[in-house]
Amino acid sequence: MNSKLQWLRNTMQSLDMQGLIISNPVNIKYLTGIDAEGTLLLTRKDNIFITDGRYIEHVHSILTLYDEIIVYNINDVSSDDYENFFMFCENVGFEEYFVSYAEYKELIRKYKINNLVETEHIIERQRMIKDKEEISNIEKACEITDNCFSYLLTYIKPGMTEKQIAEEIEEYFKERTDGLAFETIVASGENTSMPHAIPTNRKIEEQDIITIDMGCKVNRILFRYDKNIFCRKCARLCKTSI
Repeated sequence: MNSKLQWLRNTMQSLDMQGLIISNPVNIKYLTGIDAEGTLLLTRKDNIFITDGRYIEHVHSILTLYDEIIVYNINDVSSDDYENFFMFCENVGFEEYFVSYAEYKELIRKYKINNLVETEHIIERQRMIKDKEEISNIEKACEITDNCFSYLLTYIKPGMTEKQIAEEIEEYFKERTDGLAFETIVASGENTSMPHAIPTNRKIEEQDIITIDMGCKVNRILFRYDKNIFCRKCARLCKTSI
């Protein structure tokens, strides 16, 4: 069993929690590496991932025997199976900040749970503590993003559009990382008043303020970087950021 799941099981034991239902895909990916739709169950004996049949092959390609995770096709899980997953579990945790009230009631009905208890962000709090691999990935993401910004200082010229700059950023990240952390924001002039502006065909002019909000993914780490830069002269950018 991987170290993150083992930590979680140890924490569950200290909290007198015999089972756990994990619905948040971010937490599932953190614990298992799985980035597919589904639900992760920690029962008394097993770690179970229930997913759509479309993702079965992909999930199996991610997991190893060391992970000790059983994968179920949701179409093959009967109502009796759901009831048996948490049999003899007195307290079963759920993610109260992620699950709606309607979903909460459905969990009780489907799994026939006697006592569904709040987990109070135990996984999210643990995610704040980075291991050596995560720190290394953060440092790599920082370096790549810093290099991208330095490149942009030489690339951006008056006359270019916001869309052109955004596309260049996205190509830069796609060639060097696992992709984008979110949709790239490039806004200039009057468009900088919008925090979540969508890049347009507006052309960069001299004396423009340009807002750039960009980010990349490196081995499950999402990194964000935003700057305001000043287009001072034609074919030249002021390297002073705000």
